[in-house]
Amino acid sequence: MSVLALRLAGPLQSWGASARFARRTTETAPTKSGVIGLLAAALGRDRSADLSDLAALRFAVRIDQPGTRLRDFQTAHHADTEKAMPVSDRFYLADAVFVAAVAGDDDLICTLHAAVRAPVYLPYLGRRSCPPQGPVDLGMRETGDPIEALKAEEWQASEWYRKQRRRDPMVTLTILGERTAGSRLGDTLRDQPVSFDPRHRRYTLRSVVSTSADVPNPNFSPPARTRRTPVPMPRHEPEALLSPMDGS
Repeated sequence: MSVLALRLAGPLQSWGASARFARRTTETAPTKSGVIGLLAAALGRDRSADLSDLAALRFAVRIDQPGTRLRDFQTAHHADTEKAMPVSDRFYLADAVFVAAVAGDDDLICTLHAAVRAPVYLPYLGRRSCPPQGPVDLGMRETGDPIEALKAEEWQASEWYRKQRRRDPMVTLTILGERTAGSRLGDTLRDQPVSFDPRHRRYTLRSVVSTSADVPNPNFSPPARTRRTPVPMPRHEPEALLSPMDGS
């Protein structure tokens, strides 16, 4: 079993799991359904194609740079009547960086690795309006555990963000993984993909557990030591303040 690591970074990202009607929210990290959709697009699969092999992949994601949540208002009109549709709220993550990992059969992971390096359809970060910043491929890892792979992955935050933490030799990063046998109960999220068919999209619940990893900071810069010159203490001479009396 192998792991494929992906760097998900861009000006804007949006990973919806429970968005409905005019309010399109985003999770704080990439969802499994969103990453599986990215991989299916890279393979060139149709939206109505079978997803069972991709949905069976084990998934985890690490938050390297949380970004900032943005809210956008969008308007639209019906094409036939020009009647205005309700104003919709769209939420995004700006300047965020994540590392996602999927684990599965060696042959499937090799196929996915080749696909993300030369995708049939261009990948996007949750929505088509959110292209990635640079290649998403970080390569394959031999370990079969996506969480362990993320614990060993280098910090992928932007250079300017890493410099803000240059006094910290290690950084603690949150990892969101899937619950396995024997692990504690986690939160539930409806983003286990069943079908991407636009006529009937289907998702089921999956359990998400949170852990953390301490990762070395490549921009660590210890504060410079300055040599202090000792200042001599003044001699205590209280009698020097006394004036001699006249006629003494």
